[in-house]
Amino acid sequence: MRLTRSIELVVLFYFLSYVPNIIVTKLVTSVPHPAFGRPLTGLETLPSTLIISLVLTYLFIWLSGWHRDSNATLIAGKRIPIPTRYTALSGCGTALILFTVPLSFTFEGVSIPYIQLLMRGDILVIAPLVDLMFGRRVRWWSWVALVMVLVSLGFVIGVRGELGLPPLAIATIIIYTVGYFVRLAVMTRVSKSGDPASIRKYFVEEKIIALPLAVVALGALSFSGLGSQAGQLEFGFLKVWSDPVMLQLIFLGVSLTVISVFAAIILLDARENTYCVPMERSASLLAGICAAFVLAAGWGLPSPTTPEIIGATILVSAIVLLSVAPRLDKRNRAAGAASA
Repeated sequence: MRLTRSIELVVLFYFLSYVPNIIVTKLVTSVPHPAFGRPLTGLETLPSTLIISLVLTYLFIWLSGWHRDSNATLIAGKRIPIPTRYTALSGCGTALILFTVPLSFTFEGVSIPYIQLLMRGDILVIAPLVDLMFGRRVRWWSWVALVMVLVSLGFVIGVRGELGLPPLAIATIIIYTVGYFVRLAVMTRVSKSGDPASIRKYFVEEKIIALPLAVVALGALSFSGLGSQAGQLEFGFLKVWSDPVMLQLIFLGVSLTVISVFAAIILLDARENTYCVPMERSASLLAGICAAFVLAAGWGLPSPTTPEIIGATILVSAIVLLSVAPRLDKRNRAAGAASA
């Protein structure tokens, strides 16, 4: 599979993949399930989605040939991909991300959009910190785009969420942020070179660790007997496979796999994290706004608020800035060199 050189095109594919994923996720978790008389929760839908994504990701790794670029060992004459110590560490960080997202859906008195936006905002803060740690130059347009995305998040958070958070919710945000910090640090350390083979290698080695670990972590929570969470996960692991909702969950598993490929290509781009992370985060948040408009028009769900629309406009401006400014800078430098 050939990796495109245009990050803007990858971001467009990422956005187009994310919109239907959000729409189906929202419908599955908003429309009452016949057996329960209420919508399914994230803990009831995520286990099967992750398992499907795991299987599809492994198939993609094999059928695409990406496994040929990974570190590997021979077992019974077969070349089996294995991670290095760095990509194994990144896989653990990604597993923390995949595990804390469903946990964040379970806190009483805390709106899901609020805590999710807090989690996304933290990543925007750590992106330049990782760049500075590794001595990577952060260009002015990356700083400006970072501020623009933070302002956009401020508009949305200001109208949606409560101020108070229980201790477990705070711990969840911290664990999620640690997972992303580890992932970005490892990416910057070993793979942000612009080499397509390096991207393929990293993706394979990270995912063969992250997805199984995330499924095991959810399974451990299920068997722990921890209140209603365990009962929801029991349905998500065991009973959902014969439920009609599996058609939607299969779609979510497929789209999650596609999204993960595009996200890895964006974040592993050779440019600084302060450039790549706002680009990826802007696209995902903009996908959420567009999905909300579709859900409002087609299913009567609440429309985006005025602050959310303003925030979306700022996000579009940030993406345009990140796309145009580097090209203008390159053109100006080329013109200056020609004049000299």
